[in-house]
Amino acid sequence: MSRPRPEPMQIVKQRRDAALDALVARVPYIQFLGIEFDRRGDELTATLNYADKLIGNPMLPALHGGATAAFLEVTAIIELSWNSLWAEIESGAVDVERPEVEWLPRLPKTIDFTVDYLRSGLPRDAYARARVNRSGRRYASVHVEAWQDNRHKLFAQATGHFLMPSSRDG
Repeated sequence: MSRPRPEPMQIVKQRRDAALDALVARVPYIQFLGIEFDRRGDELTATLNYADKLIGNPMLPALHGGATAAFLEVTAIIELSWNSLWAEIESGAVDVERPEVEWLPRLPKTIDFTVDYLRSGLPRDAYARARVNRSGRRYASVHVEAWQDNRHKLFAQATGHFLMPSSRDG
């Protein structure tokens, strides 16, 4: 018995990128804030591209706390959704040619989200990665860390709890 021939890597990458792009496009606030996601395998890194509109205190200047919190929360939600979609993407069950409403998961709903502001966010690009601590059928817990110039010198971190969607409809 012979094994089926694997798909060309370029096709797999295109399917992964198209799925991530469709997932991110569902949240208009992501575009407003200027957040982008970089995918390396199943790992996502979010980038908050610097813009003057993100400054909260022009005297310092420092990133607005609300923009920082939104950046961390969006990163957590996209990571959770990406994790739930990953197995289907890899199995080929996701056909990115079909309308997104048929295959994209509903987004998790925030139960609570606690942000620790460790230092002022400087007027430059910021990066974040989320780690899913627990993800069940109904509930998920996520930790997010944000940094700017040095990955080991965080300027903010957050922990969030989310209600997971019960089905793919609606």
